[in-house]
Amino acid sequence: MAIAEKFIVLPYKKNRGNLVPAEMRQASNAMSAEKIATAMSSRFVGVAAYAVMVDDETGDMTSPRLLIQHGEIADLNAA
Repeated sequence: MAIAEKFIVLPYKKNRGNLVPAEMRQASNAMSAEKIATAMSSRFVGVAAYAVMVDDETGDMTSPRLLIQHGEIADLNAA
């Protein structure tokens, strides 16, 4: 089982008054994830960049670590 750190950007939008995630984007490194999140922040209710641990075999993501946040986002650790 190979575990690797990956960087993702997750934008959020409102749907019928509820906060829902939009399409996730992957970034090559932490700095790139932060730049992408900042660039997307004007188009969404909220945007967050995370570093996550990914199991390469199953695709399961664990241990999200918030890198940067703009606006309103959901708590990934609550699920």
